[in-house]
Amino acid sequence: MALDTATYGDTRARVEDYFDRTATKTWEALTSDAPVSRVRRTVRAGRDRMRNVMLSCLPSDLSGARVLDAGCGAGQMTAELAARGADVVAVDISPSLVEIAQTRLPEHLRHRVTFASGDMLDPAHGRFDYAVAMDSLIYYTAPDIADALARLGQNCTQSVVFTVAPRTPFLMAFWLAGKAFPRSDRSPVMIPHAAEHLDAHADGPVRRVERVTSGFYISECLEHRAGGAA
Repeated sequence: MALDTATYGDTRARVEDYFDRTATKTWEALTSDAPVSRVRRTVRAGRDRMRNVMLSCLPSDLSGARVLDAGCGAGQMTAELAARGADVVAVDISPSLVEIAQTRLPEHLRHRVTFASGDMLDPAHGRFDYAVAMDSLIYYTAPDIADALARLGQNCTQSVVFTVAPRTPFLMAFWLAGKAFPRSDRSPVMIPHAAEHLDAHADGPVRRVERVTSGFYISECLEHRAGGAA
Protein backbone atom coordinates (compact mmCIF):
# COMPACT_ATOMS: atom_id res chain seq x y z
CA MET A 1 0.00 0.00 0.00
CA ALA A 2 1.29 3.46 -0.81
CA LEU A 3 1.77 5.80 2.09
CA ASP A 4 -0.14 9.10 1.90
CA THR A 5 3.03 11.17 2.11
CA ALA A 6 1.22 14.51 2.32
CA THR A 7 -0.90 13.53 5.33
CA TYR A 8 1.73 11.37 7.02
CA GLY A 9 4.53 13.81 6.30
CA ASP A 10 2.65 16.83 7.62
CA THR A 11 1.74 15.05 10.84
CA ARG A 12 5.27 13.71 11.25
CA ALA A 13 6.64 17.25 10.91
CA ARG A 14 4.30 18.52 13.68
CA VAL A 15 5.31 15.63 15.94
CA GLU A 16 9.00 16.31 15.31
CA ASP A 17 8.59 20.01 16.04
CA TYR A 18 6.71 19.35 19.27
CA PHE A 19 9.01 16.72 20.75
CA ASP A 20 12.32 18.12 19.54
CA ARG A 21 11.72 21.83 20.14
CA THR A 22 8.87 22.25 22.62
CA ALA A 23 8.51 19.26 24.93
CA THR A 24 11.97 17.75 25.33
CA LYS A 25 12.44 18.86 28.95
CA THR A 26 8.91 17.85 29.89
CA TRP A 27 9.36 14.43 28.30
CA GLU A 28 12.76 13.99 29.91
CA ALA A 29 11.23 14.58 33.36
CA LEU A 30 8.15 12.45 32.70
CA THR A 31 10.26 9.44 31.70
CA SER A 32 12.56 9.67 34.72
CA ASP A 33 12.21 9.55 38.51
CA ALA A 34 12.13 13.35 38.73
CA PRO A 35 9.25 14.93 40.70
CA VAL A 36 6.27 15.78 38.50
CA SER A 37 2.71 16.99 39.06
CA ARG A 38 -0.01 14.64 40.25
CA VAL A 39 -1.53 14.51 36.76
CA ARG A 40 1.81 13.65 35.19
CA ARG A 41 2.37 10.96 37.82
CA THR A 42 -0.76 9.21 36.56
CA VAL A 43 0.54 9.49 32.99
CA ARG A 44 3.89 8.07 34.08
CA ALA A 45 2.17 5.16 35.84
CA GLY A 46 0.00 4.50 32.80
CA ARG A 47 2.99 4.46 30.48
CA ASP A 48 4.83 2.07 32.79
CA ARG A 49 1.84 -0.26 32.76
CA MET A 50 1.48 -0.04 28.98
CA ARG A 51 5.14 -0.81 28.42
CA ASN A 52 4.72 -4.00 30.46
CA VAL A 53 1.59 -4.93 28.50
CA MET A 54 3.42 -4.52 25.20
CA LEU A 55 6.41 -6.51 26.42
CA SER A 56 4.04 -9.34 27.42
CA CYS A 57 3.30 -9.82 23.70
CA LEU A 58 6.94 -10.68 23.04
CA PRO A 59 9.01 -13.66 24.24
CA SER A 60 10.69 -13.18 27.60
CA ASP A 61 13.93 -14.36 25.99
CA LEU A 62 14.68 -12.37 22.83
CA SER A 63 18.20 -13.69 22.35
CA GLY A 64 18.97 -13.71 18.63
CA ALA A 65 15.93 -11.59 17.76
CA ARG A 66 16.14 -8.23 16.02
CA VAL A 67 13.55 -5.72 17.27
CA LEU A 68 12.61 -2.26 16.03
CA ASP A 69 11.66 0.23 18.74
CA ALA A 70 9.68 2.56 16.48
CA GLY A 71 9.44 5.89 18.28
CA CYS A 72 11.85 5.02 21.09
CA GLY A 73 11.50 8.35 22.92
CA ALA A 74 13.74 8.47 25.98
CA GLY A 75 14.60 4.80 25.65
CA GLN A 76 12.74 2.95 28.40
CA MET A 77 11.37 0.31 26.04
CA THR A 78 14.73 0.08 24.30
CA ALA A 79 16.47 -0.83 27.55
CA GLU A 80 13.86 -3.48 28.40
CA LEU A 81 14.18 -5.11 24.97
CA ALA A 82 17.96 -5.14 25.12
CA ALA A 83 17.83 -6.63 28.65
CA ARG A 84 15.84 -9.53 27.19
CA GLY A 85 18.68 -10.20 24.77
CA ALA A 86 17.34 -8.51 21.63
CA ASP A 87 19.42 -6.63 19.11
CA VAL A 88 17.47 -3.36 19.04
CA VAL A 89 17.25 -0.62 16.46
CA ALA A 90 15.86 2.36 18.38
CA VAL A 91 14.47 5.11 16.16
CA ASP A 92 12.82 8.41 17.01
CA ILE A 93 11.86 11.48 15.01
CA SER A 94 13.42 13.67 17.70
CA PRO A 95 17.24 13.80 17.80
CA SER A 96 17.02 15.34 21.28
CA LEU A 97 15.11 12.34 22.66
CA VAL A 98 17.48 9.92 20.93
CA GLU A 99 20.36 11.65 22.67
CA ILE A 100 18.61 11.25 26.04
CA ALA A 101 17.96 7.56 25.30
CA GLN A 102 21.61 6.99 24.41
CA THR A 103 22.80 8.68 27.59
CA ARG A 104 20.43 6.68 29.81
CA LEU A 105 21.10 3.25 28.32
CA PRO A 106 23.16 1.15 30.78
CA GLU A 107 26.70 0.52 29.63
CA HIS A 108 26.33 -3.26 29.60
CA LEU A 109 23.45 -3.05 27.09
CA ARG A 110 24.98 -0.61 24.63
CA HIS A 111 26.44 -3.28 22.36
CA ARG A 112 22.88 -4.49 21.70
CA VAL A 113 21.39 -1.17 20.55
CA THR A 114 21.72 0.91 17.41
CA PHE A 115 20.16 4.38 17.68
CA ALA A 116 18.90 6.49 14.80
CA SER A 117 16.92 9.69 14.44
CA GLY A 118 14.46 9.96 11.58
CA ASP A 119 11.43 8.21 10.15
CA MET A 120 10.56 5.00 11.99
CA LEU A 121 9.17 3.58 8.72
CA ASP A 122 12.39 4.00 6.72
CA PRO A 123 13.16 0.61 5.10
CA ALA A 124 16.86 1.36 5.51
CA HIS A 125 16.52 0.24 9.14
CA GLY A 126 16.41 -3.32 7.81
CA ARG A 127 14.41 -6.41 8.68
CA PHE A 128 13.18 -7.46 12.11
CA ASP A 129 11.47 -10.23 14.03
CA TYR A 130 9.29 -7.77 15.94
CA ALA A 131 8.45 -4.07 15.90
CA VAL A 132 7.02 -2.13 18.83
CA ALA A 133 5.50 1.33 18.49
CA MET A 134 4.43 2.72 21.85
CA ASP A 135 2.35 5.87 21.50
CA SER A 136 4.14 6.79 18.25
CA LEU A 137 1.16 6.23 15.92
CA ILE A 138 -1.44 8.00 18.07
CA TYR A 139 -1.46 11.21 16.01
CA TYR A 140 -2.23 9.56 12.65
CA THR A 141 -5.37 8.74 10.69
CA ALA A 142 -6.59 5.17 10.25
CA PRO A 143 -5.37 4.95 6.62
CA ASP A 144 -1.94 6.25 7.66
CA ILE A 145 -1.76 3.73 10.53
CA ALA A 146 -2.77 0.94 8.16
CA ASP A 147 -0.05 1.97 5.71
CA ALA A 148 2.47 2.18 8.54
CA LEU A 149 1.53 -1.34 9.67
CA ALA A 150 1.90 -2.58 6.11
CA ARG A 151 5.37 -1.06 5.80
CA LEU A 152 6.49 -2.31 9.19
CA GLY A 153 4.92 -5.70 8.53
CA GLN A 154 6.80 -6.12 5.27
CA ASN A 155 10.04 -5.94 7.22
CA CYS A 156 8.96 -8.09 10.20
CA THR A 157 8.70 -11.87 10.44
CA GLN A 158 6.50 -12.03 13.55
CA SER A 159 4.38 -9.11 14.74
CA VAL A 160 3.98 -5.38 15.19
CA VAL A 161 2.83 -4.40 18.69
CA PHE A 162 1.53 -0.84 18.85
CA THR A 163 -0.80 1.52 20.69
CA VAL A 164 -3.63 3.82 19.71
CA ALA A 165 -5.85 6.27 21.53
CA PRO A 166 -9.17 4.39 21.89
CA ARG A 167 -12.52 5.95 21.01
CA THR A 168 -13.67 6.75 24.54
CA PRO A 169 -16.11 9.62 25.21
CA PHE A 170 -13.36 11.57 27.00
CA LEU A 171 -10.82 11.23 24.19
CA MET A 172 -13.42 11.95 21.51
CA ALA A 173 -14.38 15.16 23.32
CA PHE A 174 -10.71 16.09 23.65
CA TRP A 175 -10.13 15.43 19.95
CA LEU A 176 -13.16 17.43 18.84
CA ALA A 177 -12.12 20.33 21.06
CA GLY A 178 -8.66 20.26 19.54
CA LYS A 179 -10.11 20.41 16.03
CA ALA A 180 -12.50 23.21 16.93
CA PHE A 181 -9.90 25.36 18.73
CA PRO A 182 -6.53 24.70 17.11
CA ARG A 183 -3.47 26.37 18.61
CA SER A 184 -0.03 26.42 17.06
CA ASP A 185 1.71 26.02 20.44
CA ARG A 186 -0.21 22.92 21.49
CA SER A 187 1.04 19.36 21.06
CA PRO A 188 -0.27 17.35 18.10
CA VAL A 189 -3.78 16.12 18.90
CA MET A 190 -4.27 12.38 19.30
CA ILE A 191 -6.79 10.80 16.92
CA PRO A 192 -8.99 8.20 18.69
CA HIS A 193 -9.57 4.91 16.87
CA ALA A 194 -11.75 1.85 17.32
CA ALA A 195 -9.80 -1.39 16.92
CA GLU A 196 -12.37 -2.80 14.48
CA HIS A 197 -12.01 0.30 12.32
CA LEU A 198 -8.26 -0.21 12.11
CA ASP A 199 -8.81 -3.90 11.43
CA ALA A 200 -10.94 -2.95 8.41
CA HIS A 201 -8.18 -0.73 7.03
CA ALA A 202 -5.18 -2.93 7.81
CA ASP A 203 -3.73 -5.60 5.54
CA GLY A 204 -4.36 -8.41 8.02
CA PRO A 205 -6.06 -8.79 11.41
CA VAL A 206 -5.49 -6.42 14.31
CA ARG A 207 -5.85 -8.06 17.73
CA ARG A 208 -6.86 -6.21 20.88
CA VAL A 209 -4.45 -6.86 23.75
CA GLU A 210 -5.33 -4.53 26.62
CA ARG A 211 -6.51 -1.01 27.37
CA VAL A 212 -4.68 1.01 30.04
CA THR A 213 -6.39 3.90 31.82
CA SER A 214 -4.45 5.92 34.38
CA GLY A 215 -5.70 9.45 34.95
CA PHE A 216 -5.18 11.36 31.71
CA TYR A 217 -3.32 8.45 30.13
CA ILE A 218 -5.70 6.30 28.08
CA SER A 219 -4.16 3.98 25.52
CA GLU A 220 -4.93 0.64 23.91
CA CYS A 221 -2.39 -2.00 22.97
CA LEU A 222 -2.99 -3.81 19.68
CA GLU A 223 -1.07 -6.49 17.79
CA HIS A 224 -0.75 -6.95 14.04
CA ARG A 225 0.66 -10.23 12.79
CA ALA A 226 3.33 -9.42 10.27
CA GLY A 227 4.60 -10.87 7.02
CA GLY A 228 2.23 -13.84 6.97
CA ALA A 229 3.17 -14.96 10.48
CA ALA A 230 0.85 -17.64 11.85
